[in-house]
Amino acid sequence: MVKSKRSFGPDVYRLFRKLVLGYYEYFSHDLLNSEGRKVFEEAVRMLIYEHPEYKPLITKARRKPTLENVLKVVRLVLGEDEVKDLLDIAIHGVYKYRV
Repeated sequence: MVKSKRSFGPDVYRLFRKLVLGYYEYFSHDLLNSEGRKVFEEAVRMLIYEHPEYKPLITKARRKPTLENVLKVVRLVLGEDEVKDLLDIAIHGVYKYRV
C-alpha cells in the first residue's frame, strides 16, 4: 500500500526532495554527512509528529544513516518512482547521453 503525497506535510515533502536532489552535497560514501543529517532530522521530526507509526523505521535510519536506510524513509513520502527519478537526476544530471 502506497500512501499519497497529500497525507504528508508540504515541508516534509520538500525537505526529502532537497535531500535526494542534493545527493553529492548531503552524502559521503553513501553515508549521511553532518549537513545531510540536519536536513534529514528536520524532515523526520515533522514526519514523526504527523505519523508516529513510522517511528521504528525512522529510528533505524537515525542509528545507521546509510543511503539505503534513508531512502526507505524517503520512499514513504515521495514514492518509489519519484525517488528513482530524483536520484537519477542527482547522480547523472538532467541530460542523458547515448554512447
